[in-house]
Amino acid sequence: MNEEILIPLSLFAAIFGIVYLYFSTRNKERLALIEKGADASIFNIGKRSGSSWKVVVINLAFLLMGIGLGVFVANILDTYTSLDENAVYPAMIFLMAGLGLYVGYSQTKKALDD
Repeated sequence: MNEEILIPLSLFAAIFGIVYLYFSTRNKERLALIEKGADASIFNIGKRSGSSWKVVVINLAFLLMGIGLGVFVANILDTYTSLDENAVYPAMIFLMAGLGLYVGYSQTKKALDD
C-alpha cells in the first residue's frame, strides 16, 4: 500500500475513533444517570444560553486585529530599521496576535460578567 495514503487514513481513523468514543461514552453516562432518576438539569451546568457566539466573535475579532496590527508594525520596522525581514514579520505577527487574544480574553470575561 502507498505510504502517502496510509498517513492521512490513519490520522482520519484516529480522529474518528476519538470523536466516536467521546460521544458514545457521553451518551452512556447520560442514559445511566437518567435510569437512576437523576435530574436532567445537571446536563446544563456551565452553559449560558446565547453567549457562546459572543465569545467566538469577540476573540476572533481581537485575534484578527492583532494579526493586522502585527503586519503593520512589522512593515514599519522593516522599512525604517535594518532588522532582518524574515525575523521581524513572524515575530510581530505572533506577538500582536497573542496580545489580541489576551485583550479578547479580558473583554470576554468582562462581557460575560455583566
